Amino acid sequence: MNEIITARNVGMKFKAVTALTDVSIDVAPGEQVALLGHNGAGKTTLFRLILGFIKPTAGTISIDGHTPGSNPARRIVSYLPEQVMFPKMLTGREIVRFYAKLKGAPADEVQAVLRKVDLLDAADRRVATYSKGMRQRLGLAQALVGRPGLLLLDEPTSGLDPISRQHFYELTADVARQGGSVLLSSHGLSELEAKTDRVAILRNGELVANGPLAALQQEADLPIRIRVRASADAVDEVFALIGGKRLNCASVELLCPRSAKMATLSKISSLGPRVEDVDMTPPTLDEIYRHFSNLGPEPDMRSEK
Repeated sequence: MNEIITARNVGMKFKAVTALTDVSIDVAPGEQVALLGHNGAGKTTLFRLILGFIKPTAGTISIDGHTPGSNPARRIVSYLPEQVMFPKMLTGREIVRFYAKLKGAPADEVQAVLRKVDLLDAADRRVATYSKGMRQRLGLAQALVGRPGLLLLDEPTSGLDPISRQHFYELTADVARQGGSVLLSSHGLSELEAKTDRVAILRNGELVANGPLAALQQEADLPIRIRVRASADAVDEVFALIGGKRLNCASVELLCPRSAKMATLSKISSLGPRVEDVDMTPPTLDEIYRHFSNLGPEPDMRSEK
């Protein structure tokens, strides 16, 4: 199977500024990948290279075997920038119809994508009357028309309400199910946890992590969060026996290394009826991101001694 994006040892320098250093990353058909990093980490530069707006000063990038920016590559890639700008005097339908013609898509796709992004009722209104969220959905519509092989999305859920965000990820998942690739950049880490197949993290222009969330959790080896709900009047005793910290009048929370998970659970189990319930939570994507970005753990993510 050919990769849609193949980047090998990519470097990018702008005079005295090094934006990317030795970055290698692939995105396969049907795969959804989240590209994370602080402002200035190199995400936008990598997107510009994939789009062919600039050329790398080292290494190579190909889009399904084609040079970025070439006509074959452009037919594969659809891009949704963070700041969506459309002519305000045109209607939503006219905008999508224009992009459909550019991509050689059949006319009936215009109606279909407007329906997908819930803009049919506003399709014949001028873009000047659209809210920020509506403009973002219109941007997604122009990206979806023509059934792209690669969706390149920069902060795509900016301006969307929670329900629209959920619907957005359903649409990108549908692209992946049909064999398309999705590469998206976002600061909304919590919403990405169950929405992508793989996470890639850039730090100061270098790719410091790249893998499924479960693999990154194992590599980071951060503590596991365990919350114990004690039975009535037993919380003081449970706290004294297992440590951690009191959360309220009924629960105790503790952090333990992955290697101590089974021993800790066994200790909790030995408390018998003094424990009513146990919840166990692995490190979140936000915590994984902080680890690989060298931001340090949040105060409550340090292992209990």
